[in-house]
Amino acid sequence: MRYHNITKDDMLNGDGIRAVLWVAGCSHHCGGCQNPITWDPEGGLPFDEKAKAELFTYVRFNDYVSGVTFSGGDPLYPGNVKEIMDLVKSVKQIPGRTVWIYTGYLWEEVKDIPGMELVDVLVDGEYKEELRDVNYHWAGSTNQRVINVPESLKRGEVVLHEPGRKTETEETGGESK
Repeated sequence: MRYHNITKDDMLNGDGIRAVLWVAGCSHHCGGCQNPITWDPEGGLPFDEKAKAELFTYVRFNDYVSGVTFSGGDPLYPGNVKEIMDLVKSVKQIPGRTVWIYTGYLWEEVKDIPGMELVDVLVDGEYKEELRDVNYHWAGSTNQRVINVPESLKRGEVVLHEPGRKTETEETGGESK
């Protein structure tokens, strides 16, 4: 897997203060995309042990960090899925940390990916410039859904994440229920 950047102290891509891993690779090519440089799966840098250590040192040793957001590109691009889900598992071993994923795929297409049950919030759907709304919380266009993954899996239907409402991870302090 390749990546373009690790953003620290981010407050725009999920609840709280987060680290964001901007991965390379996206086949959606949405018109008006804010990150078209990330479409090429061979772009950016290799996500090597040094990059992984940078991400996890920041997340593990800064108690004010709420978690990690995976964006891009598309973290669920076929060439990224396995490594992203391995990273999700590692993040979830840090008590109290949440995982958000931004993807152009729909929930119905990705909900059965092994490891998805560890994700707290999934923002799904391709960005549609004609539906752009700067006031739409956590997403760029109003067709995208900000999904509470644990509740959606539990109920068998899409349950939207409510801004300001704690995720299951935050409620339990990272402990498994």
